[in-house]
Amino acid sequence: MYVATTGRPAGSRLGFMTGNVLALGSVSLVTDVSAEMVTSVLPLYLVVGLGMSPLLFGLIDGVYNGVTALVRVVGGAAADRWRRHKLVAGTGYGLSACSKLGLLAAGSSIPMLAGVIAVDRIGKGIRTAPRDALISLSAPKDRLGAAFGMHRAMDVCGALLGPLAAFAVLWSTGGSFDAVFVTSFCCAAFGVVLLALFVSDRRGPARRGATSLRRALRTPGAGRLCLVAGLLALVVVGDNFAYLIMGRRADLAAEYFPLLPLGTAAAYLLLAVPMGHLADRVGRWRLFLAGHAVLPAAYGLLAFAPDHLLLLGVPLLLGVSYAATDGVLMAMAGPVFPEAVRGSGMALVQSSQAAARLAGSVLFGAMWTWWGMTEAVLAASVCLVVALILVAGRARRWGFA
Repeated sequence: MYVATTGRPAGSRLGFMTGNVLALGSVSLVTDVSAEMVTSVLPLYLVVGLGMSPLLFGLIDGVYNGVTALVRVVGGAAADRWRRHKLVAGTGYGLSACSKLGLLAAGSSIPMLAGVIAVDRIGKGIRTAPRDALISLSAPKDRLGAAFGMHRAMDVCGALLGPLAAFAVLWSTGGSFDAVFVTSFCCAAFGVVLLALFVSDRRGPARRGATSLRRALRTPGAGRLCLVAGLLALVVVGDNFAYLIMGRRADLAAEYFPLLPLGTAAAYLLLAVPMGHLADRVGRWRLFLAGHAVLPAAYGLLAFAPDHLLLLGVPLLLGVSYAATDGVLMAMAGPVFPEAVRGSGMALVQSSQAAARLAGSVLFGAMWTWWGMTEAVLAASVCLVVALILVAGRARRWGFA
């Protein structure tokens, strides 16, 4: 049923490396170069360039991370119902590519910028669940952690290259954000071409009767998984805020700001596959909680560390956390949902996270505006510790431990 690109049988150590996993990883790599070029300069562009307050930036950041909440469900449900995961994912990739040109037209208009960012995130929301469903349907069940680890490693390789590309464009053009946006569009368009040419779909007849979303909601354990994913996402400080705080505390020049995510991306790249293998061996739930447990240490550094430790330690800990949680959560979700509703089920989990991140970004921006930067970071750290204690205490009762 599964064919490894290495020629080894599916049950071997490299049995998770199917053609679709590698092809989807390549698409994500190129697309993430495009996305991270924009993401790495967006806080600087909005807060320093346009003079936004932390609260208003929190609203925009919430849109960037949370507007996908509903469309993830739509994308997953449509892919399951029509049995066209590749087509639905491709539509999302195309929307995100077109939005990069919209940033040029938006200029300094806050409503237009918010609208363009929303279109980009709608594209991401549409594509994510069908893409992850394809990965889960293209690898052995006992190797899902490794398969998602491989995909996330390739994805984060793009996240590593994106800020470097943004830095190179800014440096060579004298700080032109428009040049960054044009280059980002070209990379995103190339990702759509790769998807069309090299990704294989899992086709079948369109489903009738009860919707896949309703069936996914009724799946045992689905509600608890969504609750845990959402609760922990609510109390995590967004990356954009973390990098903005680092840049301010270290007083970095504008052209160096896009380099801040590199440490996170490098740690994630190195650890994604080993963490995926570890999750398959010791338990995905345990590793998922452990990945969140390192974040209070990162927030402590964010609030109090000297510049050299701040710039090294925070990105490293963020990368460790992502490696232990991002792909691992999807590996946890895959076996929970039947194959026929896999896209819808994964979309539910992802939407819970996205909606919580939207609320969390607005809340953190408000705390920063009202209380101050350091106080907001400390409050978020306390909330995360409390959430971890609550979730870990119910792990066995909910069947996760």
